[in-house]
Amino acid sequence: MRRSVPRWVLFSSACAPILLVGGWAISAVLQGPDYDHASRTISTLGSRGADGYWVMTPALIALGACHVITACGLRSAALPGRVALGGGGVSAMLLVPFPAPNSGGSLDHGAVVAVGFSLLAVWPVLAVRRGAAAPGGVSGRLPTAAPLGRSAPWGLRPGPSLMASVLMWLGGGWFLMALFVHDTAGAAERVLTFAQSFWPLVVVVSCVRQDDRDEEPA
Repeated sequence: MRRSVPRWVLFSSACAPILLVGGWAISAVLQGPDYDHASRTISTLGSRGADGYWVMTPALIALGACHVITACGLRSAALPGRVALGGGGVSAMLLVPFPAPNSGGSLDHGAVVAVGFSLLAVWPVLAVRRGAAAPGGVSGRLPTAAPLGRSAPWGLRPGPSLMASVLMWLGGGWFLMALFVHDTAGAAERVLTFAQSFWPLVVVVSCVRQDDRDEEPA
């Protein structure tokens, strides 16, 4: 029986959070001791003229590519969720032609960030399957839906998916409050973006483990 999620998706989903954290960590070091992780956002590291621009820029491109690759291979997830995840990846790559300015705000950059956050915040719910198909589908084809019962991958069940989405939206609210009230936008953004880059890995691991269980002899 063919697996519903190829194992190479583990690589793309695992690389996403590593690239994100590695990119901002190295860029911050290059930026120098004056860079404040708590108050300064990740976007400033990728602004043109920043010392860490040449590190953060390829990291964002690679991060977005990882999300797109994961979306393509995550066949257990519903199509709307895969499209949203891939769209979030494209948004990450679009931050390169629409970088944050060295000072002040940017409508184009803010719009790309808002769209990317929204897509990555709703994809867990959109990825939940609403129907079921027999293992292997008809005539040996891949299953077109995953059951929502006990055999459904944990990461694609309604409960965990809804919880992940709700927490991401709450994180977005925390980021806005930190940006305009508490001056701790950098810390809030790092927690939020890491969570959004890590959740695809959680879903993929749950799907791979479910495939392994399904392959075990009764």
